[in-house]
Amino acid sequence: MENEIRDTFQEMKAGAQNFVQSKENKKVLAGILGILFGSLGIHKFVLGYTKEGLILLGVTVLGWATSILLIGLAFVWIPGLIGLIEGIIYLTKSDEEFYNTYQVGRKPWF
Repeated sequence: MENEIRDTFQEMKAGAQNFVQSKENKKVLAGILGILFGSLGIHKFVLGYTKEGLILLGVTVLGWATSILLIGLAFVWIPGLIGLIEGIIYLTKSDEEFYNTYQVGRKPWF
């Protein structure tokens, strides 16, 4: 019984180490969120780009706040277009290229 517990623990420990050491690729999640919710910058937050995510979110909120004056309409669709383009770019890159460019190389825009 004790050997079984020890073996199970070792297997769990090895699995956890492999998970941590493996390069977690967020390509699909970031791409889909970029296409669907790009104007809110959620895809940027997923990749760890907090500043860029806040910029997209702030421009969108400012656009909605000033859309009553018809000034903010451009501020509403521009972040959405950026998110759409980035989502498509993310999904068309290979897994390795995406990982090296956006997760290791930390390229924040396009």
